[in-house]
Amino acid sequence: MVVNNPNNWHWVDKNCFPWAVEYFDKNLVGLDAISQDEYVHIEAVSSVEGDVDVSQRKGKVISLFDVRLVLTWHGYSPKAEDINGSITIPELTYDSEEDDLQFQITVYNENAQNTTITGFIKKHIIPKLRKKLMQFGKDLIETNSKDIQLSQDKVTSSFTKANQSAETPAEKPREKKEEVPKKESPAPAEKKAETAKAPSPQLTQKDLVSDKISNHKKVVYADGSTIVPKYNTTTLHLEPEFNTTAEQLYITLLLKERISAWTRSFPVIENFPPKEGTDFELFGGSVSGKILKLVPNELIIELWRLLDWKEGHFAQLDIKLVQGGSETTMVVKFSGIPIGEEERVRNNFEERYVRAIKITFGFGAVL
Repeated sequence: MVVNNPNNWHWVDKNCFPWAVEYFDKNLVGLDAISQDEYVHIEAVSSVEGDVDVSQRKGKVISLFDVRLVLTWHGYSPKAEDINGSITIPELTYDSEEDDLQFQITVYNENAQNTTITGFIKKHIIPKLRKKLMQFGKDLIETNSKDIQLSQDKVTSSFTKANQSAETPAEKPREKKEEVPKKESPAPAEKKAETAKAPSPQLTQKDLVSDKISNHKKVVYADGSTIVPKYNTTTLHLEPEFNTTAEQLYITLLLKERISAWTRSFPVIENFPPKEGTDFELFGGSVSGKILKLVPNELIIELWRLLDWKEGHFAQLDIKLVQGGSETTMVVKFSGIPIGEEERVRNNFEERYVRAIKITFGFGAVL
């Protein structure tokens, strides 16, 4: 659906973040590599944080995105049959170069038996990820540019039509490969510009980014609606480590007396072990939710919200406890966090959960 925008002159933005989340799930999950002794596959896209927009002004279509990704993986090596960890891509942007992409590989509870898997991931998985991630920007524009501008036959402005002819992001992939490198589009653009009363230079990416800051923007969401939903949401991934067992950490998160100690308040929660489907409140009601699933000493899944979020909106909090030799990794995934609340939720969890538990029970060093 194209908004009312005569001659494609004004800014039109399409929020493509939900589309991006689905894209990464579809294209990254299941990516794998195998050798005679080692195997690794991408198990899930645990977190996608950031902004993803496709925009147009004066007939020129651009993409503006800046995202942080966390992937979880599973594998085995000759000395360890069950290895888990994550790969973090701190920054993927519209102007990222393939060789500039950074990958942070984490092995949960790393030890002498499973540490060699890191080299295998660097050699066999990371190159595949680079190629997949560099394709994202092209697919983003190809898929999402078609409904944010009028077709050329409905444009009367020679300037915007010239820009549109030069771009045609949705049509380029259909051309023969031999024809793609040819840069013939500027020629007709110059001819048409000559007939315009006030010829202007072709817009650059820099021009459009500058204009975007100063011009009124009309948002078109990925479902084609121009009505703002309750919240646009995002995800958050954390991996704090504790010098204790998974069992002790599980009890600490659910036992009323222990919760009271690390929250320094009286929690509202059923006696241990609480039942699935029951409600809870922490920090005097500042945090509340519902327990959805419990797997003793392994998994806690909750609906979770802050007090001042819109009524009825909950994020989902998944806490997976991965037991190591002398420490436990708490793999934390929030999904459904309102955009703009990511840092607040991160700080809330790191300070009021992780740091408080470590200080109260001596479960690890506090930085």
